[in-house]
Amino acid sequence: QVQLVESGGGLVQAGGSLRLSCAASGSIFSLNTMAWYRQAPGEQREWVASISDDGDTNYADSVKGRFTISRDNDKNTVYLEMNSLKPEDTAVYYCNALIQVNFFSSFRNYWGQGTHVVVSS
Repeated sequence: QVQLVESGGGLVQAGGSLRLSCAASGSIFSLNTMAWYRQAPGEQREWVASISDDGDTNYADSVKGRFTISRDNDKNTVYLEMNSLKPEDTAVYYCNALIQVNFFSSFRNYWGQGTHVVVSS
């Protein structure tokens, strides 16, 4: 059983910062790309940022220059440092990870339960 648990969401004023964390636990043989997605009220879930197992990062244009994704492979944890937050960043943020549970299995996508981020103007 694999679990992804996010933390760090909350309420912040525009221009402020938050740091999200997501820890993967359970039966993990190999942890590949980890990513953050978000879903605003009434909107579809959208990709925010991703990081490969060797540290290559990619960002959505809407967050480039403001958000930084990083990971600690020893802790199976991915982080999202969010600076210069805007009201339009308000959403539920979900952690995603590509995980292989044993040598014989294929990689599968796993999702966390989400953490709320509210940016007030």
